[in-house]
Amino acid sequence: MANHPAPRPMTPEERKVIFASSLGTVFEWYDFYLYGSLAAIIAKQFFSGLDAGSAFIFALLAFAAGFIVRPFGAIFFGRLGDMIGRKYTFLVTILIMGLSTFIVGILPSYASIGVAAPVILIALRLLQGLALGGEYGGAATYVAEHAPHGKRGAYTAWIQTTATLGLFLSLMVILGTRTVLGEEAFADWGWRVPFIVSILLLAISVWIRLSMNESPAFQKMKAEGKTSKAPLTESFGQWKNLKIVILALIGLTAGQAVVWYSGQFYALFFLTQALKVDGATANIFVAVSLLIGTPFFIVFGALSDKIGRKPIILAGCLLAALTYFPVFGALTKAANPALAEAQAKNKVVITADPNECSFQFNPTGTSKFTSSCDIAKQVLAGASVSYENVAAPAGTVATIKIGETAIPSYSSKGLSAEEAKKKDAEFKKLVANDLKAAGYPTKADPARIDKVMVTVILTYLVLLVTMVYGPIAAMLVEMFPTRIRYTSMSLPYHIGNGWFGGLLPTTAFAIVAQTGNMYNGLWYPIIIAGATVVIGGLFIRETKDVDIYAND
Repeated sequence: MANHPAPRPMTPEERKVIFASSLGTVFEWYDFYLYGSLAAIIAKQFFSGLDAGSAFIFALLAFAAGFIVRPFGAIFFGRLGDMIGRKYTFLVTILIMGLSTFIVGILPSYASIGVAAPVILIALRLLQGLALGGEYGGAATYVAEHAPHGKRGAYTAWIQTTATLGLFLSLMVILGTRTVLGEEAFADWGWRVPFIVSILLLAISVWIRLSMNESPAFQKMKAEGKTSKAPLTESFGQWKNLKIVILALIGLTAGQAVVWYSGQFYALFFLTQALKVDGATANIFVAVSLLIGTPFFIVFGALSDKIGRKPIILAGCLLAALTYFPVFGALTKAANPALAEAQAKNKVVITADPNECSFQFNPTGTSKFTSSCDIAKQVLAGASVSYENVAAPAGTVATIKIGETAIPSYSSKGLSAEEAKKKDAEFKKLVANDLKAAGYPTKADPARIDKVMVTVILTYLVLLVTMVYGPIAAMLVEMFPTRIRYTSMSLPYHIGNGWFGGLLPTTAFAIVAQTGNMYNGLWYPIIIAGATVVIGGLFIRETKDVDIYAND
């Protein structure tokens, strides 16, 4: 780690290729995020054969499918990038991503072609995930290998802004389309517009990628005949490198990922699903917080060049683990004060025989909930009401207690379809009336939303994202040698962000559906972020002074 070249300003050519790489990545993230931002509408368009709750969870699962395959994209494209170069791998990934996104925009809905619609949709999501799996490692490696020593944190932080800028761009296009067309037209067909216009972004991105030069580190390595003939074997078949891959996953990227997805995606879903803030308003809040917070990616990236990557990343994970419960509680009070007041004054409790309570997760729509406990939970989940569970003696009919009012549930077992439908309507009406009387709102009152406080809270969550995400690219690049860098860093990054992060919304909402408490989904990111603090603190070494040219 000695004999580093003296820090120098970046040349115009280096700035050009890094800008080209970053801008192309913004467009690619825009494509990927459109789906997540429109999950509720996509649930109705492509999973309309299911009940509303299951359709939304299934739509999140389809969103997660793109994350699940990201490590496979990392392995496939990482191998190509280490063998044939960074530039040409970029072109392939962006073409796959852009075309898949465009096709989603013209894909017929469930009402038109039945079950083929969600099947094709999930296939397109898988293609997007594979492409993105090959994209990030290449972009981070490419930028880091152009950056002068002592400034890798600052320059790779620009790549870190691309994910947030891509989300911001997608929210702005969605908001603009919604405003022009109106909510009804947008929900019907207007949601397709942001997907379709992405073909223009694809054309621009391909043109930009064609103008790029190959990484100087890769060119140097290739000229010296040191390129890897078997990057997968070297990366994962040799323990000295595999152990670093494993540590990078559990001691860095797993915690970074759950903090990132909590601060951007889960916060948005929490606003719309749990707090019942309308979609357009929620998008504006998130977009404003992203606008305020995004420059801090650069701030923390540059700071990591001075004090190290590790303390900043682990501090962000620790703050998240310690503050998520009070912060999301404060978000409830600011965004939907009527709901917070109702929860404080009139708690909702389900008293039921635990043996007749099923797991409240029905993504395929095939499970039939017939017990009094399951029916009660389904009704409250459909109304997005947070509740507590109390065990009752065996054979007891479940009751919903709202404040001091108790409503007995019923079992639909043995009832005819007509009788069950009638009972369901009566029960839902009774529960809805009592919830209304107890002050539970059906949606957030725009006049009572504390706009400043909501923005402050969401900005805080974004700042945690910038702490964990700003320095991560530089640190991962510095952990691995040039000849297998693309492959080695891509896998832990995409397992962390694809599996631990991408599955966060689905897992968190499944936890909420099962337990009834709308805050319990936060245990998932809190536990993983806490584990990363411990493991990373004990076993990960600082990397900011590594010479990546000598590290091959």
